[in-house]
Amino acid sequence: MTEDKILALMEELGALHSGHFLLSSGLHSDRYFQCARILQFPELARELGIAMGEFFEDTAADLVVSPAMGGILIGHEVARALGRRFVFTERKDGQMMIRRGFSLENGEKVIIAEDVVTRGTSLLEVIKVVEDAGGKVVGLTSIIDRTSGEVELPLPLHSLAKVVVQTWEADGCPLCAEGKELVKPGSRGN
Repeated sequence: MTEDKILALMEELGALHSGHFLLSSGLHSDRYFQCARILQFPELARELGIAMGEFFEDTAADLVVSPAMGGILIGHEVARALGRRFVFTERKDGQMMIRRGFSLENGEKVIIAEDVVTRGTSLLEVIKVVEDAGGKVVGLTSIIDRTSGEVELPLPLHSLAKVVVQTWEADGCPLCAEGKELVKPGSRGN
């Protein structure tokens, strides 16, 4: 699946929004990707998972781990494409952790899958959780990479689409200065 096709699907299915948004990273942006809008279609989610799994065809991995909420559907599809087990992490009292009876075996090799990466906060938290549980991260993947190459991650991020989207710290946001209404569309903190 090409980057152009993914971005066209995002537009067509209402998964790419324009406005003034508070991202889960704390940054403000004039564009917001809501991957759940494309992942609601099982065949499309499967197709995206297969495309993301292709990045790791030659990578020895035992399981795929994703952060809740946004990464769950696509992480499951990447795991299905690779024929691997799937586990997700979630926040409890603000701390990312493995719950619900999931566990990792010492030395298990992990691919982390996410829907959208802006600052890499969730990816870095999941990496720490995996490593603390005795796992070894061998790959990172996402549907959308909007880091503009400005985020330092311990491994390359393999994404289906790399998009340069303007973001601002709250105190320097021109949309705030214009008085545009700020919308918080994500799930973190809600």
